[in-house]
This record gives sequence, C-alpha cells and structure tokens, in this order.
Amino acid sequence: MFNKTGPGLSSRGVLWGLCILVLYTSPLSCFAHFSQAKELVYKIKEGLPSGTLIGSLGSDLHLDLSLDPHVLFSLPQKKPGDQYVTLNSTTGQLFTSGNEIDRETLCPDASEYNQGCVLSLDVFVLPQQYFQLVKVKILVEDVNDNRPRFPTGEIRVSIPENTQVNTRFAVEQSATDPDLGFHGVQTYWLVNDFGVFTLDVEENEGGELTPFLIVTDELDRERQEEYVTDIIAEDGGLPPLLGTATLRIIITDVNDNCPRFTESQVNVTLYGNTTKGEQLSRLHAFDPDQGANAVISYAYSDRVPGEARALFHLDRITGVIKLAGQINTATGKFYKLTVLANGPGCIPAVAMVTVHVIRVASGPPVIMPRYIAAEKDGVVTMKESEPPFSPIAFFTVKNTDQRGQRTECLLEGSGPFRLSPYKVLKNEYLLETTEPLDYEQRQDYELTVVLRNPRGLIIKTFIKILVQDENDNAPVFKQSLCEVSVEENNPPNSFLAQLQATDQDSEARGEVTYLLGSDAPSIFLLDRLTGVLTVSTSLDREEKQTYRFMVRAVDRGTPRRESIATVVITVLDRNDNSPRFINKDFTFFVPENFPGFGEIGVLSVTDADAGENGWVALSILNGSDIFVIDTGRGALRARTPLDREQQGTYYLWIEAVDGGEPSLSCLTMVTVLLLDVNDNPPIVLFPQSNQSYMLVLPSTLPGTSITEVYAVDKDTGMNAVIAYSIIKRKGGEPGSFDIDPDTGNITLKRELSDRGLYSLLVKVSDHGQPEPLHSTVLVNLFVNETVSNESYIQSLLTGEAETQMEEKPWYVGKLTERPGREDVFPCRPLLIALSVTCLGLFCIVVTLTAYICCKKLKKWKKHQMKRLEVEMPLKMNGDLQDVDRKRMEISNI
Repeated sequence: MFNKTGPGLSSRGVLWGLCILVLYTSPLSCFAHFSQAKELVYKIKEGLPSGTLIGSLGSDLHLDLSLDPHVLFSLPQKKPGDQYVTLNSTTGQLFTSGNEIDRETLCPDASEYNQGCVLSLDVFVLPQQYFQLVKVKILVEDVNDNRPRFPTGEIRVSIPENTQVNTRFAVEQSATDPDLGFHGVQTYWLVNDFGVFTLDVEENEGGELTPFLIVTDELDRERQEEYVTDIIAEDGGLPPLLGTATLRIIITDVNDNCPRFTESQVNVTLYGNTTKGEQLSRLHAFDPDQGANAVISYAYSDRVPGEARALFHLDRITGVIKLAGQINTATGKFYKLTVLANGPGCIPAVAMVTVHVIRVASGPPVIMPRYIAAEKDGVVTMKESEPPFSPIAFFTVKNTDQRGQRTECLLEGSGPFRLSPYKVLKNEYLLETTEPLDYEQRQDYELTVVLRNPRGLIIKTFIKILVQDENDNAPVFKQSLCEVSVEENNPPNSFLAQLQATDQDSEARGEVTYLLGSDAPSIFLLDRLTGVLTVSTSLDREEKQTYRFMVRAVDRGTPRRESIATVVITVLDRNDNSPRFINKDFTFFVPENFPGFGEIGVLSVTDADAGENGWVALSILNGSDIFVIDTGRGALRARTPLDREQQGTYYLWIEAVDGGEPSLSCLTMVTVLLLDVNDNPPIVLFPQSNQSYMLVLPSTLPGTSITEVYAVDKDTGMNAVIAYSIIKRKGGEPGSFDIDPDTGNITLKRELSDRGLYSLLVKVSDHGQPEPLHSTVLVNLFVNETVSNESYIQSLLTGEAETQMEEKPWYVGKLTERPGREDVFPCRPLLIALSVTCLGLFCIVVTLTAYICCKKLKKWKKHQMKRLEVEMPLKMNGDLQDVDRKRMEISNI
C-alpha cells in the first residue's frame, strides 16, 4: 500500500516545490510587466505575397536584442489571424505567410463606414525577466481585386411600346462589388443604346447605385419587339474592372392596331347538289398586335338575314364558311354575306362574300383528298429540306359526267406546287412540289383545288401547307472584314467593336454564338452572346502594328453551322517614344585644316514612332557659328577650316526633336578632336636675335655649359619634337663648342686659346612627316676677359649677319644618340667581380675619392663665383624657368 502511493506523493511534492521556488526566485517586476500590455498597429494591403515584411516588433518596442539571455518572441496561442502571418522568434519581424490575406474573405461584413478589417495577435516577449504582452493589430486595407458582378447573366426589362420619351425604368438587378469605397461600382453604361435608350445612375441614401434606363425616342413593337445589348458596370480602380450582363429590353404590346382582311371581296360558286358541311371559303384577317390585343373574332353583320345565317355557318374563330343546310336544287339563288372581323377596342373590318348557287339536275362531282404528307385538320406540314417533286396528296374526282364530257381539275394559289393527272389513271390527280421549299422566304401557302365541268359547275377544296424550318442557314456577318483602329497605350479592357451576325433560321437554330479563331492572340476577348470585342491589355504600336485574326459565328442548330469573319486591328501611333541616338556620345577625329563644309561625321538617330511622330530634326545647341549639321543625314560639317593650334577640342551638344505633338527630344554630346598636322616650324625663343652675343672668359674650363638654344613648336606629338644641330661655324678653332641635339645646351669642348668672335649657325628642326620643318638662329660667343669696345663688337656682329657661311654636312632627321652607361663604364663587369672579392679595399678607395672630389668642388665653386662677378648679365626670356642654368648665362648687350 505504501509502495503504490509513494511515487505519486513524491511527484506532487516536487511540483509544489518548483512552484514555491519560482515564486521566491522570480522578480516581482515580471508580474508588473504582465499587466502592462503594449499595443502596436500596422497597416498592410490585402493580397501581399508570402514573406512580405509587416513590421519589426523588436525595433518598434525599442528592445535591446543583444542582451544575454537573448530576447525571444512567441505567439502563445493560435488565433484565426495567426494563419496569415509568421513571426521570427529572435528579431520579432512579422511577415505574411503562405495564406494570402483576402479582405473580403477575412472580414465579409466590414465596410468603409465601420472599423474596417483588423487582424488581432497576441505576442509574448520572453524569457521571464523581459516578459511583455504585446497586442498587435494589423489593419488590412482594400485593393481593387474584385470586378463588379451582376446577380444574373441576363437582365430583362419590359417597356410598353406607348411609353413616353424620358420615362425612366429602374434596372433592379444592379451589380455588386465586394471592394470598398472607390474600388466599388462607380458607374454603368450601355454597349449599344440603339439611339432610343440611355442610362442614368442614381445613388440612394445608403450609397448604393441603381441604373435607370431612359427612353429617348418613340417605340413601336411592330417595328422592333426586342433590343439586346450589354450593360457594363465599372468600378473606380486603376485600371478599372468591368462587369458585364446581357440586357434584354422587351417592348410589350399595346392595342394600337386593328384587324384587316387580306381580301375584302370574295366570290363563291355553289352548286345546288353540294353536300352539307362542305367548306365554301376561308376568310383571313390579321392584327399586328400581340396576345389578347391580336385576338380576332368573325361574325355576320346584322344586315345578313337569318335564312342566310342558318344556311351558311361562319366559324367565329377560324373564319371558315361551311354549308350548314340543304340548298333547293330546283332554283338557283344569289347570296350576299357581310362578314365582320372584330378586335378589342377596334372598329370591325368588313369583307363581302358573294355566293352564287347554280341549279343542277344531278348530283355534283366530289373531290376526295388523300394526304401523303403529314396532315392535321386540312393543314399539311412539310420540311424545307424536302427535295423537288415531293408528293403532298392525291385528289380523286367522283360523280363526273359519264356522257364523255371532260371535267377539268385545276390548282389555284401561288407557290412551287403543281396538280397533274397521275399517270394513266382517270380522275386521279397528284399534288406535288416543283422546287425546294424555303422557310426563310415563306412559311405557309394556301392552295385551292378547283374542279370545273363543261356545264360551268365549280367545286373547290382548300388546303394549307406549313413549311417546317430546319438548320439550313449559317450565320452571316454584316461585315466579313471588320477593320478597327485603336490608339496605342489604350486602357486595359477597352471596347474595340461589336461584331454582328444574323441567322435566318428560327428558334434556337437562329441563335448566334461568337467565338474567337485559333489564331487570335490571347489579349483579345469576345463576348459569346453580344459579340463585343475588347482588349485586355494596353497595345504598343512599336511592338506590333497590326493584328489579324478570325472570328466565328456559330448557331445552335443540329448540325451546327458557322461562318467566319476577319478582324483587322490597326494600332495607331502616339508620340510616346523620344528620339534615340545610336551612341550615348560621339567622338570624331579630324585633321586640322580640314576643308570647310567637309563631312566630319554622321550622327545616327532613330525614333520608333511613325509618321510625323518619327520625323527627327537635329540642331546644335552650342557652337553653331563654327559647325552646321545636316538634318536629313545627320552629317556634321565645319563652316571654316579648323586650326588645332587655336583650339584642339570642341564639345558640342546636339539635340534631336521629333515632329510629334507635344514633341519629344534627346541630347547627345559630340567631341571633335583635331589631329595635328606639321604646319608650324619651330620658333626660337632664345637667343632672341642673330646680333646678340655672349661674353665667354678664356679661362672657362672644357665641359662647361655656356648657353642654350631654346625653341618651341606649336604642333604636338612627333611634329613638336625638336632636334638641335650646328650647321655652320665661323671664328676660333673648329670644334670648340658642341650642342646637345635634345636640349640645345651649348658646352665648351676644348680650352680656348683664341680670343674674338665665335659664330655658330644652329638649325632647329622638328620630326614632322612627311617633311620636317626647321628654323635657324645665329649664336655669337665673344671670347675675351671683358667687353672693352662695344661698338667694335657690334660691327663684327653686323658683318657676320651679312656674310654667307659655308654649310657643313647635316643629316636631316637623324639625331645624335647619347652615350650609354655601358660606353662610359666598359669595365663594369670586372669592377663587380673585383668588388665581390675586395669589398673592403673598394670602400677605402671610394671614401678617399669622395674626399678629394669635395675639395676640388669647393675650389671650383669659388672660381665660378669670382668669374660671375665680372660677367655681364644676359637678357633672358621670361618663359625660361631653370634658375640654376640661367645663372651661367650672360644677357646680350
């Protein structure tokens, strides 16, 4: 007993202990937080895809997610709204789930006038020390995702034909749209108003819209008894959605017509031996009205005597007159019967029946019909598909005269029928068709078989033939080719055309259904009942200009028949494409001195539009005084030759404008780079004159830089690379001075032993192609300790300029190469080998050499400073920037 109950008591004790431990160890602030629930409100639109972020609880609650232990988020229990969201337990981010949020399904009773559609969630913030209860409300906003719907596919409205103009009839079966506000139904319109109707919309106190059909012209049921069109309900979305129903407007009859006889005068011949019950005639009156308004009753006029009424019975419904009594065979008689056709509320129509009674001595002939076709009460029914010469009935003539007098049997009435003797049988006649019957041309025929003997006796037998309709006509389109033009960028679900086909067959055989052909693109929609053709998307002429497809009209007969029409939809252009240059920018390389109005380059531009919208004009926004552009080809030309030395690069903005209204445009930048041509010889900047000179002391050491020739070339590249050479020398010892071919620096090569004027003719040449250009300058060096007689020096310089010196050989374009390091140090490999083996000795030698060089350098600097004190400054060009070099030059006097 103790062993069985022990474990249970032990487990209960553990649970109570844990509860007490939690109470004592948990901070009281947790319970305080539990009572302080926070609320977050988010707004989303319905129909968002799965994984869309709704909101972040961690950020919106300003929680520190880096705490330890980490903050966690949890949905404690499942609510109806939980299936639409997912919660990230670590970040608190709320996302839409795989179940799409449909406001109309979630909140079917919500409207724009109440609190709207709300999803409510409870979220716990855990663990216990961070505990919070968060109330999350998600407001689901409506989007236009439902199209208006009518409660029935066909709406019937009955209107009396005598309705006054501007009379209003409410279309009670209005459309509904589950969307709210402006996304609900906003208006109604008719696809076809037939010129006698219009549609108005009224709003009641509850905000519901009711369409009203207004009569705008007089109606006549006898002219047209029914109007069928489509009523369209449109909501306010962008783009709007449409709902369609067939509106069948039935014109009800009003008694506005009276009966009329087809024949107002009828003559009947009656023999005295005619048997009782023989049909003498059948009167026919018609009333265009319908129903009770078209009921006609036949009656004798009060002027018809009672004897005639008793003898000739008139059926008041069918108008058939039969012989009701026995005629006196001894005497003939003449009867006049006035028959009235009465309609409700009408003056009776009058017909006069004249009966001639002919006295006979013996029994009259008798016509006995025997029907082959289907017959009931004297009415024969035949299908219109019956072939020609189909038999209808046999007629047998009895009581003919036996004395050899011939009896004649004739057929009266119109239609494809004939009555002829049947083969060799006497007094047998066959009634048959001569041509196929056509229900669409005529639905019934009334025939009379007339028997006439030589004594003038006439016997008549009436027969009526009804033609039974069959599905022998295919629907016929009013237009076999339907051409429609529509501007591109049309709104979706735009009306294009209404196709109309008619079928002459009756009943279901004449009802037409419209279908798109298999070649029709899926963007086109065709209403099966009304033939209204719409396009579901916007059309773009640049994608496709013409759509051509087939449309079928199929009836509901057996077998079904159909016809085909071709629909050609031409998309008209709108100026919705701006011109486009083929390149984003253009760069043209043109040699300078390019002839004026020569073609620099062609700017290709296109415009996807057509006609005037695609015609493009080009213009230069800047630089039009220098350049001109050909609008037709887009050829860019210069008005005058261009000089690179004046301006090497031109930046032009070219605008392309189309001919649309309003016009569209685009810009491009054109860079014209002028390529250099060797059209400028070098210009010598120093010395500035052939009569300038420079004083050189006789004690100048060889290798000393004396002066330099400085020249520039306005060209670029190899056309501006300058080479210097001495082509003539005069005075002093030959080879005393040399010039650097690259820098133009003139140095002393040997000691000066002769005093006097040294003249050097320097050639300054570029490297241009095909022929380099050059300039010459005379460099005069006066070797002496001082300038004692300046006038004497000037006379020497003047004579030197006038004297023609012989030119020493000079190779144009060939520059003297500087000696390389290998030429200066031919034993370099040996030195490297010795330095590796005798590194210590090499360092001592280098140190002693450096010490000796420093001593000599100090002495040389002192000597130079003394010499500069006695030298005259030489006038320099302001563009020369090498100050250290200029200190060695003396300006000319």
